[in-house]
Amino acid sequence: MNKLLLAVLMASTLSAKYTNCEFQNNHYIDICKKVVKNGVSHDYANKFLLSYFKTQKYDEISWKYLQPRHIKTHKKSEKKANNVLVKYVPKIVTHLKKYKDVYDYSEKKYGVNREIIAAILMKETKLGKIKPTHDAFIVFNTIVVRTKAETSRQKWLLKMGKTNMVSIITHCYEKGVKPESCNLPSSYAGAIGIPQFMPNSFVYTDGYKTKHADLTKMEDAIVSASKFLHKKADFSTLIEWDKMPDIPKVESAWYDFEHKYENASLVYSENRHGKKYKCYTCEKEELDYLKEYAKKVMRYNNSSNYAIGVIRLAYDSHYLLNK
Repeated sequence: MNKLLLAVLMASTLSAKYTNCEFQNNHYIDICKKVVKNGVSHDYANKFLLSYFKTQKYDEISWKYLQPRHIKTHKKSEKKANNVLVKYVPKIVTHLKKYKDVYDYSEKKYGVNREIIAAILMKETKLGKIKPTHDAFIVFNTIVVRTKAETSRQKWLLKMGKTNMVSIITHCYEKGVKPESCNLPSSYAGAIGIPQFMPNSFVYTDGYKTKHADLTKMEDAIVSASKFLHKKADFSTLIEWDKMPDIPKVESAWYDFEHKYENASLVYSENRHGKKYKCYTCEKEELDYLKEYAKKVMRYNNSSNYAIGVIRLAYDSHYLLNK
């Protein structure tokens, strides 16, 4: 009986026509107004935000891992992950050879080193081997419904969740996908595809000689990640690897430095909010070239260990590729 009632309610909801953004949840009102401003119809926005399969189901695993204690654990695990991934450098080189034409194309178009992109794709999904098990919209809806905007982090988390929900609804509307069929497989954090783009970053997607990008396709993942760094990080001049210091040596020294100072940063002495850091590369002229490109990589992921890990993989891959 309950299943029948649910089916009837869902059918009536999906057949209804909507002309406004009136919801009990004020966050849904904000989201609806923003997607309508993006060109989405009121009817589509309402059906999406009233869909049982999108807004009444919650991702408990995602919610658990997005809590501060788990974020800290993840940051500590980044160093270990970097050390493990070094053994995959031969696989990166094989990948670079396989997709040589795509990398030739993306390097010429965007000026981002192929080794950097391949290293990022290895870090994100092991070159597409790791398959996502979450639904991006449900991840962000869970964040928006459950987050109380009391601390600065919670306020950021809520804003991030809402803007990504807006991006997903707009994306699916433009693609002509029905709300209940708009399924974007993602990580527990809502990141999508081989390069793990957040929906807010869909503006940086680019297909390999195609009009529309598919982030589950390796070719499009390569070109899209290149465009992201080119546009968002002003990465437009290829790294000259012989100008880099001995990266394995620098990486090891950085980990010692990070262990010694709780507020350590690879490249920054202060963030845009005024928070102070103990900077490893600052005032070390011999590390200026590394610092310049590490900052660019950190626009993809702002973790210091992520940046040094990517550059280490890229550095080793470059020299193995050119043996």
